[in-house]
Amino acid sequence: MTRAPVGDATAWPAWFEPLAAIIGRTPADALSRFRPPPGPHRRSAVLILFGEGEDGPDVLLTERSATMRSHAGQVAFPGGAIDDEDDGPVGAALREAQEEVGVDPAGVVVAGTLPDLYLPVSDFAVTPVLAWWRVPSRIGVVDPAEVAKAVRVPVAALCDPANRFRWQHPSGYIGPGFHAGGLFVWGFTAGIVDRLLHLAGWERPWDAGRLEHVSLPRDDVPPAMRPVVTPPARPSSGGTR
Repeated sequence: MTRAPVGDATAWPAWFEPLAAIIGRTPADALSRFRPPPGPHRRSAVLILFGEGEDGPDVLLTERSATMRSHAGQVAFPGGAIDDEDDGPVGAALREAQEEVGVDPAGVVVAGTLPDLYLPVSDFAVTPVLAWWRVPSRIGVVDPAEVAKAVRVPVAALCDPANRFRWQHPSGYIGPGFHAGGLFVWGFTAGIVDRLLHLAGWERPWDAGRLEHVSLPRDDVPPAMRPVVTPPARPSSGGTR
């Protein structure tokens, strides 16, 4: 793993630069409405790893094992709790990505970290680590107890208006979602992807009135996420959260 010097655009291709440019300039509320409330929380990190494959720029996503105690079956970025032995959020995100799906940290260039976000269900303060996959390694399920699938999802598929929608939980909560790479991306991960596409200037106009439903127990969504939000009329520009 290497850490790119601040402002060093030569560490990655030109298309990644709009993403790298948001480091240090983007407040938490530009990424999510869920920010860590005051007080101590469990600490974790996720690796938002962009590479370039046969289908152009892509991002690494995983599908969590259906047997996990929390967030079972959901699509996520590689990551997990920060251990005392880790080199902070960056070390934790890289270690978890290696343990879960086989990412070799030596081929990763870390652009930086984004502001901490919050997972109310598990009381995790999550640090997103944004990185460029300079030398992609072969990926697969290393720990089936945690991960069921690992997929490099093309950015073009995520930007395709045909693959975008808003999902509604039985609780009434509504958020952005994607069908891409054979995955149904919703929840915390979809929210971050939605904002990154917007902040990088990659978002294309899509139908924010298209609504799909998630069949999960109401208890999977904390009270703070439960207000019913009325979907807007069909917009003429990119959807909002």
